[in-house]
Amino acid sequence: MKICISVSPEKEEEVIACLAAHGLETGEDGEYLLTENSRYPAFLSARDGDRDRIRLAAEEVVYIEAFGKDVEIHTGKDTYFAQDRMYQLEASLDPSKFLRVSKSVIVSAAHVRKIRPSLSMKFILTLSDGTLVDVTRSYYSDFRRFFGI
Repeated sequence: MKICISVSPEKEEEVIACLAAHGLETGEDGEYLLTENSRYPAFLSARDGDRDRIRLAAEEVVYIEAFGKDVEIHTGKDTYFAQDRMYQLEASLDPSKFLRVSKSVIVSAAHVRKIRPSLSMKFILTLSDGTLVDVTRSYYSDFRRFFGI
């Protein structure tokens, strides 16, 4: 049995040694994924363009966008595909760093560069990668509270 691990760099060697002591092999192509028990993990599980499973650092995420059942995770460099639904991703992300701004978009607060008011209780955000995102009316109050506007 081969296990893919997703743990902090400080604990990685210890976990690999422990698994090896129990006769378990580790590697990126493992059939099972072992993660740290943390309320808000530092990594998200995603798939790249070749559909290979990867660990994506949460701090690299600029925004997450859903198109029906397909969920894309956008970083400053690339786009990845989530295996989870939006509500699952939202629950797994640190609420002090990520905010849902519409039914289909979650943004990283660290990557919001401009906030421009719009008509009808909306905002238009400019993110660090240049993407424009609308804050819809349903999320307007939560957004204002989050950013202290």
